[in-house]
Amino acid sequence: MILQTLAEQSQFRLTGRLEEVEALCAAFAERWPEAVRSFVYGQSAEGRPLRALLVSRGGAFTPETLRERAIPLLLVQAGIHPGESDGKDAGFAALRELLGGDPLTEVEGGSHIEMRPPEGDPLARVAILFVPAFNADGHERTGRWNRPNQIGPEETGWRATAHNLNLNRDYTKADAPEMQALLALVRDWDPLVTVDMHVTNGADFEPDVSIQVEPIQLGDPQLHATGIALRAALIDKLNAQGSLALPFYPDLVVADDPASGFHVTAYSPRYSTGYFPTRNRYTVLVETHSWKDYATRTRVSRNAIIGLTELLAAHGAPWHAAALEADRRALGGQEIVLDVAVDQRETATLDFRGYAYTRDLSPISGEPVTVYDPTTPQIWRVPYYGDVLPSLVVRAPRGGYLVPREYVPLIADKLALHGLVCRILERNVDRLDTEVFRATGVRFSPVPFEGRTRLALQGAWRAEPQSLPAGGLFVPIAQPGARLLMTLLEPQAPDSLAAWGFFNSHYELKEYVEPYVTEIFAHQILEQDPALADEFRRRLAEDPAFAADPQARREFFERRHTSWDTRYAMYPILRIHEAPIQA
Repeated sequence: MILQTLAEQSQFRLTGRLEEVEALCAAFAERWPEAVRSFVYGQSAEGRPLRALLVSRGGAFTPETLRERAIPLLLVQAGIHPGESDGKDAGFAALRELLGGDPLTEVEGGSHIEMRPPEGDPLARVAILFVPAFNADGHERTGRWNRPNQIGPEETGWRATAHNLNLNRDYTKADAPEMQALLALVRDWDPLVTVDMHVTNGADFEPDVSIQVEPIQLGDPQLHATGIALRAALIDKLNAQGSLALPFYPDLVVADDPASGFHVTAYSPRYSTGYFPTRNRYTVLVETHSWKDYATRTRVSRNAIIGLTELLAAHGAPWHAAALEADRRALGGQEIVLDVAVDQRETATLDFRGYAYTRDLSPISGEPVTVYDPTTPQIWRVPYYGDVLPSLVVRAPRGGYLVPREYVPLIADKLALHGLVCRILERNVDRLDTEVFRATGVRFSPVPFEGRTRLALQGAWRAEPQSLPAGGLFVPIAQPGARLLMTLLEPQAPDSLAAWGFFNSHYELKEYVEPYVTEIFAHQILEQDPALADEFRRRLAEDPAFAADPQARREFFERRHTSWDTRYAMYPILRIHEAPIQA
């Protein structure tokens, strides 16, 4: 029975295709029937099976059994970007070793990265759910230059899905069938820690991996200390085996200019790193460095997976208790941070282990281009912006959200996919003490992003009674996923359904008035309302842009006329301070 990957058999020149994933999953289940289950959790857009491998000692093969036995679950997610295949090949090798099989194959010539055997038997206290090829269709779109900014393997898959979607931008909107299947898997199995395996882009330097953990900048503040401890412990394990691990993604402040320094990356919930803290769970982003050879990257990835398994075995009980306590915390009426931004005010000087480089004008582009000399290590003394500040803070509703009937099919399905609960309003309600969000500023993205026209809104919630017909939804804030609920339904949140364009039609003016008609009733309004006439004259005097814009001047009066659409720029989802009695 062959349990080695093609990567190992080829001395890390190659990586396998989906038939290898299928064969290895079947072989693992046959070799260790008491500890391994292989199953399909969904289907790709092109009809390929989405395969998962569950590794659990003692027959705990269902989510219910894992919960009953309080066994912490590690989700190893590989292949979200199939060109970055390190996590797939490292995952099979790490699981094989944890189960008692052979360690990862050595490479002739080797590298400075060591591979220490697992400490004890961590699988006695931990279960692992392994997704080796999340983007199955992209995995099969192979080519020799799909990742030109990466050393090996010789052929890799493609970054996007068959729908040309980047799955690591899809966690909240969940447009892709692959993401819908994964979110259902996450909802059912509820992993305590998810590790998302990637490979960097960017500059060339000595460090071989970066480790980012949340919650640290995002999510429940009372989980931040645990996230920091997890990150430090994993970095210590990797460095003890020869790595130079960074606690931040090496993102240059100015692209391609090492002298500009680095800034910390704050991931919004469209990414795995930002999504899982909204669920009060831990996420680890492992980014091996693209300019290290494939054997080295696979070895580092193997070390990260085994290191996380050991840490979860040692600390899973208190981490799980902290996560469940966060689930129970009441957010209603509290100020919740929904977005952060890099603090540009404070900077430190970083001694960074890079390589010598030059920056000369390119005859191709005509702009400066960096050329690295990896044979000459060099310390870069560069600025580092390592802190974030809240950029969006929203007070959570005390009761929850109300969804009108016309949006129930969309919202109910999305909420269910994310594991959030809601209740149907069984009778008409003529008057509810609700809050309404009316936009005072609307900006559509000038170009599509991930197949959608994104929307940025300015405005605020304000008290405004509304009626709601039977068949609408009440979505209580009092539930474990309250932070995720606000992430999806607060219109200004960076990856809310509103931000992704699900309600764009509400910000398009459908009825209009001919300019000559506006002229008629505007004169009438000026004659009948002296206070409004004074306000108009002040705007003309104090706002040159307004004074020079004929449409803005007409709209001043159109908004005050009875023909104005009172639902224009009104977010269709409402907030309420207490649960409706009949919900």
